[in-house]
Amino acid sequence: MKEKRRSCLERLALRNNLAKETLSEFFGTCLMVIFICSSVATSVLNYGSSAGNLGTAVGCALGVTMAVYAAGGVSGGHVNPAVSFGMCVAGKMPWVKLPFYVSGQFLGAITGSAAVFGVYYDALMKYSGGVLTVTGPNATAQIFATYPSPYLSTLNGLVDQIMSTALLLIMIFAIFDKKNMPAPSGLEPVAIGLLILTLVLALGSNCGGAMNPARDLGPRIFTALAGWGFEVFTAGHSFWWIPVIGPMFGAAIGAYIYILCIEAHHKKEPDALSQCLDIDHYEKHELANMA
Repeated sequence: MKEKRRSCLERLALRNNLAKETLSEFFGTCLMVIFICSSVATSVLNYGSSAGNLGTAVGCALGVTMAVYAAGGVSGGHVNPAVSFGMCVAGKMPWVKLPFYVSGQFLGAITGSAAVFGVYYDALMKYSGGVLTVTGPNATAQIFATYPSPYLSTLNGLVDQIMSTALLLIMIFAIFDKKNMPAPSGLEPVAIGLLILTLVLALGSNCGGAMNPARDLGPRIFTALAGWGFEVFTAGHSFWWIPVIGPMFGAAIGAYIYILCIEAHHKKEPDALSQCLDIDHYEKHELANMA
């Protein structure tokens, strides 16, 4: 009997689960960066007239929601190396997957920032007069990566990123904790979007509320190569490493805090063997009493 020919989609389909998850993280992170950077670009390039900071915060939150919906069913929709790291620290994901997830996330972030640059190229040139700058009245580098407020010290910026990412991981664990009060099935991305909105509004004034090494460093690398130059790494007293290192520490701290304060104290459900042993003990006890 002649073997049925596979369709084009069947030929394209990946067979390896890790490859599927890596592609999913790439795609989800790319979408997230497109939504987030486009939200910032809309505000900056319209001279702050497009709903300002609140509009940007809402756009960022909805962007994360859409990205998690797109990738969540395949890879979990981490779209953030700090989240993936926190999952590994807590034993919720094998460490072997971490480099693949992180690679996909960084490549996705770079690709997403390139897409935003292409879409807003004419607006960028008009706004900046053809000179792409990191600081000054017509600066545009902040569209793609976060930069500190003028008053922010290095230590304060690091504490900001550690604390905000710790809160992020605590609440992500809570949203998915089936023994606590998890978000209804299918609405987890909406809950995460509301979480991002809360964090950006509450802790976004110091350094933009990055909380995501890929979302910050990926576009920063792109801008360095696309015309802004390596000032993107020296601006703000070489601020660039803070949104990279801080979230990783914060993720580990947040994961352990949730486990120590909530998860470790859930009532353990007895396994099938224990239940059988308890039933046997109860029946023997009842028979002894009857005798």
